[in-house]
Amino acid sequence: MNIGNLVKMANQIGAFFEAMPDRAQAVADVAAHLQRSWEPRMRAALLDHLDGQDGGDLKAIVREAVIAHRGALAPDPAPADARS
Repeated sequence: MNIGNLVKMANQIGAFFEAMPDRAQAVADVAAHLQRSWEPRMRAALLDHLDGQDGGDLKAIVREAVIAHRGALAPDPAPADARS
């Protein structure tokens, strides 16, 4: 998975929502869009990028959304019976 492409897409999402007048709602909407539209591997890669690179190349609104809504964005762990 190319993190550069994921960052670009996340920043495009952020650019759309950052025009909203209510910043808190915009942040929540960025996170909701990522959770609803991105597959778990994409969200996991974005979270890893934020952890490893501090997400300096992410728009502030995207970084804020990912940090504030990390629990909702983190992929669910595989069920115990699927790990065997």
